[in-house]
Amino acid sequence: MKAIKNVIFDFGTVLLDWNPKRLYTPYFQDEAKCDWFLEHICNRPWNDEMDKGKPTDVGTEEKVAQFPEWEKEIRMYFDRWIEMIGDETPGMYELELELKAAGYGIYGLTNWNNETFRLVRGKRIFQVLDGMVVSAEEKLLKPEPEIYECLLGRYGLDREECVFIDDVPKNVAGAEAVGLRAILFENPAQVRRTLAGLGVKIATEK
Repeated sequence: MKAIKNVIFDFGTVLLDWNPKRLYTPYFQDEAKCDWFLEHICNRPWNDEMDKGKPTDVGTEEKVAQFPEWEKEIRMYFDRWIEMIGDETPGMYELELELKAAGYGIYGLTNWNNETFRLVRGKRIFQVLDGMVVSAEEKLLKPEPEIYECLLGRYGLDREECVFIDDVPKNVAGAEAVGLRAILFENPAQVRRTLAGLGVKIATEK
């Protein structure tokens, strides 16, 4: 097995805290109602459509037509999307810098729509990356094998020299299916320990 030379990061949760509940919990002032709305109305499968390239205005109008009684709340999703964003995941920017200083390539592979990613693309945690693939720009979506191949091909990476980090089990499985080593993100300390266990030359604790 080849030594790891490149680390590939997912974005949401792994590098940056994104959570729709940050917007909707204060709005509904009812945790159960918030959870129901995000499970049945503005849910992950719907968000995935935009992450694969559907314009947010089209997705919004389709959802409003389907659930007109929730129009106000549906329109909030993208109109106030920035309120879903929290802070950098603590310790991950420092991990990126440490990897770069040690000579590793660092890359990003995210399911994200173009319109909202523009609002956060300038953050330092993304700017330090050597390259990235954003799903909506490619009309692809993790865990489709083509999106992993897109990243590898674009930057000339040897899959046997890469490790991928994501917080979604199916995306980790998708990476493994195309021959990447992969880590299911739990927290930064766990990622450090796991990378070190794979032979990556970084501190196991920070």
